[in-house]
Amino acid sequence: MGVATETTVHYVLDTRASQFTVQVFSGGLLSAFGHSPTIAIRDFSGDTEVNADDPVKSSLKVTVRAESLEVKDDISDKDRREIERTMRENILEVAEYPEIVYDCSNIAAKKVGEGQFTVTLNGDLTMHGTTHSLAIPARVALDGDVLRSFGTFSLSQTDFGLRLASVAGGALKVKDELKFSFNMLGRKKE
Repeated sequence: MGVATETTVHYVLDTRASQFTVQVFSGGLLSAFGHSPTIAIRDFSGDTEVNADDPVKSSLKVTVRAESLEVKDDISDKDRREIERTMRENILEVAEYPEIVYDCSNIAAKKVGEGQFTVTLNGDLTMHGTTHSLAIPARVALDGDVLRSFGTFSLSQTDFGLRLASVAGGALKVKDELKFSFNMLGRKKE
């Protein structure tokens, strides 16, 4: 975290009031019949220090417990268990890499209204033992003791050494791109 100043406010993510999901896309010959699951990120935490007078001096750190990812879609229990097992054991390898961490202390911001900003978070994402720079665009609203941020971003699984899942002899496989969506609520820490 950055150095706290009089104009810096520390917020902690309220995960119960926040949503964080990943969209996985199907590819291959049978992709028209395949499933493109939405994965809910259930267990994550985060802290942000926001300097409303000079947003560039703000910082953010979000940590995700990799084993907490769950299929959100309405599918059979058997399919859900199989997708989640494959994701946790064969792709994310959560026993060896239990956390996914985004750490950002370089923020570009533009004020678009009172307490309203468009920002680009320029941070480092560490997943599956690999770290890459990742720019995330977001909209941020500050309202008293509450911070709300929302946006979407994409990344390639292979950039982080993740295997692309496939079934039916490769006729149905997962595409490399993952699309993340977030709607986060942070509460001022006293």
